[in-house]
Amino acid sequence: MSESPVRTSTHEKTSEKEVERKETERIDVCPECGGNLLTDAEHGETVCQDCGLVVEEDEIDHGPEWRAFDSSEKDRKSRVGAPTTNMMHDKGLSTNIGWQNKDAYGRSLSSEQRQKMQRLRTWNERFRTRDSKERNLKQALGEIDRMASALGLPQSVRETASVIYRRALGEDLLPGRSIEGVATSALYASARMASNPRSLDEMAVVSRVDKMELTRTYRYIVRELGLEVQPADPEHYLPRFISELGLSDESERQARDLVENARKAGLLSGKSPVGLAAAAVYAAALLTNEKVTQSEVSEVANISEVTIRNRYKELLEAENVPA
Repeated sequence: MSESPVRTSTHEKTSEKEVERKETERIDVCPECGGNLLTDAEHGETVCQDCGLVVEEDEIDHGPEWRAFDSSEKDRKSRVGAPTTNMMHDKGLSTNIGWQNKDAYGRSLSSEQRQKMQRLRTWNERFRTRDSKERNLKQALGEIDRMASALGLPQSVRETASVIYRRALGEDLLPGRSIEGVATSALYASARMASNPRSLDEMAVVSRVDKMELTRTYRYIVRELGLEVQPADPEHYLPRFISELGLSDESERQARDLVENARKAGLLSGKSPVGLAAAAVYAAALLTNEKVTQSEVSEVANISEVTIRNRYKELLEAENVPA
């Protein structure tokens, strides 16, 4: 009596295994002719090699979403997870725990779960910044991202600024200088190298350091790192000024002609490129009969109206146009 249930249980387990084995065998062979099956990954089908019967269709494609036509392209496109970035102190390789206290379905967490998540965030933050150099880098890269967002600089400029700051930190150029000053200098140099410059006054407005410290730190960083930063060209400022003032393409073309003629006449030497660009925009607006005041141009370029008046007269004289 006592052995009967055991035998029954063993028999049931054996039957289940036989059923699984038969199902597996049935998948491996064609149910019509017993031929071998082939998996067509391109069309998502399982087809019999002998009779052509489509056994399964609309299968899930577990491969990548991209295509590669040679081995080098495959190596270049293959990836795992999010791409690395120099804008994060750990290059984005660590785990990020979001601040929202919600689960995957958007439901609010209980008080106990919220406390647990807060402890996880705290320990995750401690593990991500294990020494003073990583804490320094994290603060600086956050400053670069904040200032770049305020100035409307693109992603490429932020990446370059992050690389410059990493170099400065690696070569021990920070002792005696503020983190904000070096970060602002790196962003200023990066914007000029990318032909998307911002003036020192604009940088000082969004930075936490004054213009004097920014100028001194910038020269030191460029000299010590050997950065090849070309002098700012007034033409690099024109598209932004024209866009913010809402002027036409004709005004932009006229402003470029004014700057080019001033360059040929030798008027650019020793002059502020921002002032020349602002004056060229104001003069071009006058020549194309578009309404813009000196105060509006002054506010966009962040320079004085006196500078605009002096420079635009010089530009018109080079153009042989009476001021």
